[in-house]
Amino acid sequence: MLKYLQNKLGNQRKRKRILYERLTEPLHLNLLSIFVALFGSFEQKIEFDLVIRQQYAFCLLQAAKFAKSMEIQSVTAIEFGVAAGAGLLNICEITKKITQETGVQFQIFGFDSGQGLPPPRDYRDIPETFKKGDYPIVDKEKLLQALPDNAKLIVGDIAETVPEFIKTISQDSPIGFIAVDVDYYWSAKECLKVLLGEAEKYLPITLIHLDDIGIPSSNPWVGELLAVNEFNAENSYRKIHPYTFLRNRRIFKHTRWIDHIFVMHTLDHKRRSIKYEQTKVQVLSNPYL
Repeated sequence: MLKYLQNKLGNQRKRKRILYERLTEPLHLNLLSIFVALFGSFEQKIEFDLVIRQQYAFCLLQAAKFAKSMEIQSVTAIEFGVAAGAGLLNICEITKKITQETGVQFQIFGFDSGQGLPPPRDYRDIPETFKKGDYPIVDKEKLLQALPDNAKLIVGDIAETVPEFIKTISQDSPIGFIAVDVDYYWSAKECLKVLLGEAEKYLPITLIHLDDIGIPSSNPWVGELLAVNEFNAENSYRKIHPYTFLRNRRIFKHTRWIDHIFVMHTLDHKRRSIKYEQTKVQVLSNPYL
């Protein structure tokens, strides 16, 4: 944690981001954060954005809560675009702590070509920002050794590995979170095919983090946003949409990661069927009677 903070404070862009996102928030919330950092539960630290890669932490905690409400004991989390592996290892660390607090287990998978980015195909891959060879896996063997037993690295062309992977997903551990960090439009399009399996292989609400939609070149006609728009147009019962009113639900509202969080709604999930029977009838009270 200390090394991570030193890295952030040593980077001018990251220092500016901390200034804009955190120090512009109300003083009493920043003071309260000190108390939460020292004495709060892991869930409270996530609520106060005190966890490394809070965007992953929020999504993984929500996935665990959704699963627990459905009496599901395990959730599958996926990162597309592993590169050096810091994000994948961070997911492992976060989920370990979430499991301790919620009891929900995680199966974790990281997908990467292992060779860095392939050549961009056309303007939709944002070639002005990304190029061939970017973000290779630096030390595959060392990364494999660092992964816990519930995490696996899948190396190869995503177009080939994803279809086989979908076959292995069990309803006992549905997909609850995917992080898409593959930079290119074509790669993102292949990643999203992981959401086209049988409905019960997913939570009714599957959280998605789109990493590269915040760069200046990003727009609905290129990159990940184009892949999402085409996914929605091509699929009647699977729809990806920004997490509704998420900014209003957060304690700290200036942070950028909020705009990167989307949800895949599995509209053909049995929980969303009119035939599904709720176990408890909802009744409203009337304070005027």
